[in-house]
Amino acid sequence: MREHGVEVRVVRPDREGVLRPEVFEGEVEGAKLVTLTHVSNVLGSVNPVEEITRLAHEHGARVLVDAAQSAPHLPLQVEKMGCDYLAFSGHKMLGPTGIGVLYVREECLGELEPLCLGGGTVEEASSSGYSLTVSPERYEAGTLPIAEALGLGEAIEYLERVGFGALASHEREVVRRLQKGLEGIKGVEVYGPSDPNRRVGIVPFNVEKRDPHEVATLLDRSNIMVRSGHHCALPLHREFLRLPGTVRASVYLYNTLEEVERLVGRVEEIVHGP
Repeated sequence: MREHGVEVRVVRPDREGVLRPEVFEGEVEGAKLVTLTHVSNVLGSVNPVEEITRLAHEHGARVLVDAAQSAPHLPLQVEKMGCDYLAFSGHKMLGPTGIGVLYVREECLGELEPLCLGGGTVEEASSSGYSLTVSPERYEAGTLPIAEALGLGEAIEYLERVGFGALASHEREVVRRLQKGLEGIKGVEVYGPSDPNRRVGIVPFNVEKRDPHEVATLLDRSNIMVRSGHHCALPLHREFLRLPGTVRASVYLYNTLEEVERLVGRVEEIVHGP
């Protein structure tokens, strides 16, 4: 974007990985677009989207929210959040890959140019030009991913049947036990919010004197699946955490407290192992 003359300002989170509205206030003057993540995919920290959106609108800026990590875990009320755009992926909601959702506030539909043009995106077309439709279809060019759309629809209906309240209650207990268990191991450092109630589904950690990939490999051999590395967030690791990477343990509605105990026990063995 900088190559096209766009000025990009980066707002840094606090020590627990949360974006603070008062920090945004010093950067939002003159901004056209404020974009932020609802929940960090590295730390699990939840950002105050409503407050930041209100602040951005007071300065005349539009707001784009990345909800890929929050949509599967939290009930999204876009009208209450007040954002202009919101996007999330399908696969993190137990749906198929290759599909996602973009919410656009109705009054903003005509402002955003579609990335691709094709059948269904135009109101009129001729050899001399075209005019785009103002409906959501302007962003859905050509043949749609039909199977993926059906799969995502079923996944969303399943989550609604489970209930986001029940899901969140279960997840909070699992995260609390996971965070407490890892923090109780000498030689393990946990990152992100100190209060597990301010964290959604993710607990990143490192083992002293062990590379994150090594820890993940050892856990994998015990049939415990975690992710290691930068988690598609290299600047956050290098500039904020100042780490080469982390081990990320993620939990969801299908994880149990017994599985948490297995993970914590295996990490303790790794700490004391060769």
